[in-house]
Amino acid sequence: MSRLKSSIWVAGYLRRCQSAGVFGAVRRRGAEEAGAVFVKVALMDGAAMLFVPAPQTAYDDSRPIERIFTMSPPQAVDEQAIEARLAKEISFDPDVWIVEIEDRAGRHFLDLAKT
Repeated sequence: MSRLKSSIWVAGYLRRCQSAGVFGAVRRRGAEEAGAVFVKVALMDGAAMLFVPAPQTAYDDSRPIERIFTMSPPQAVDEQAIEARLAKEISFDPDVWIVEIEDRAGRHFLDLAKT
């Protein structure tokens, strides 16, 4: 079994956010098949959270292949710090996807790696 194409996963993720009344948009389209997906959650107060793909060690081989994320850094920070990190990721991997969500409560609807 293989993982969903990034483009399909992002479309489904945005629909999930919309169904909860949360605005989300694709800021950067990456590789259709397997581009890494980064999710920025803007808290609408100048702070944001960044969710990045979890390391491969976070995946459980007994479950179907899915996308799992981790928060990096582990708390909300100034949006400019998140933007600097995203710029670095783009320079390292031009196939990266960036999805931005706006929610004052910080809802993200992502499966997170168990720490």
